[in-house]
Amino acid sequence: MKIGIIGLGLIGGSLAKSLRKNTEHTVWGYDVSKPVCLKAKVVGAIDAELDEEKLSQCELIVMALYPRDTVEYVTANQTRFKKGCIIMDCCGVKRVVCEPLFALAEQCGFTFIGAHPMAGIEFSGFDHSQNSLFDNASMIMVPNPGTDISITAAVKALFLEIGFSHVQISTPSEHDKIIACTSQMAHIVSSVYVKSPTATQFKGFSAGSFADMTRVAKLNAAMWTELFQENADYLVEEIDGFMKRLAEYKAALLSNDRDRLMDILEEGNRIKLSFE
Repeated sequence: MKIGIIGLGLIGGSLAKSLRKNTEHTVWGYDVSKPVCLKAKVVGAIDAELDEEKLSQCELIVMALYPRDTVEYVTANQTRFKKGCIIMDCCGVKRVVCEPLFALAEQCGFTFIGAHPMAGIEFSGFDHSQNSLFDNASMIMVPNPGTDISITAAVKALFLEIGFSHVQISTPSEHDKIIACTSQMAHIVSSVYVKSPTATQFKGFSAGSFADMTRVAKLNAAMWTELFQENADYLVEEIDGFMKRLAEYKAALLSNDRDRLMDILEEGNRIKLSFE
């Protein structure tokens, strides 16, 4: 299969490397940065740079761009795609991408599948891409309800082949609602947490909990700003709920209510244990 990857940053670069390591597919890649394309070719992450001629030959195209750039690119190149090809994105939000591209795919004769690899590190760019980034990770797939089951199954099999251990099928709204909690809220809480003046004095006073809480405060601000804005409704719901629950802890402390404080801590402990 001929696979094209648009965007060779952390995710796109890692996908290219994973495909080259684990499959026999031909992998072509494109990045707006020519030095990145050259480096990807030199290190063997791609077979060749993806150009317009190769684009029309691809049976699978993976969009590893920001949400708005993904919609813009697919829309601009809709006539260049091979009939029957599969196009996927890798964006952290789905409604803003899937809704217009599901409709466009039906008009133009290709299949669009939303995808979100639940893997990453606190660094960005091709230089940090890894052929093992997706090992044992979860991939969320968001197919159009009318997608042929054989196409969905083939894409799922490809994900498992390159290292993912689980593929979760979702809808655009379900994805965005849950991801507001499991990913976006975690980044916001971490960003707020490190702004405490006391946090800068951590040396000699911190252990694993501090490292865990601060890790994702190191982020790509431009990317996360777009993701937050495109999911503002669900994310604001999570922020409101968090502030309400946090106020319960503050109230228990201010009133010196030991029993209440113990109760809400135990409640959190029980909920965490239910995840395991």
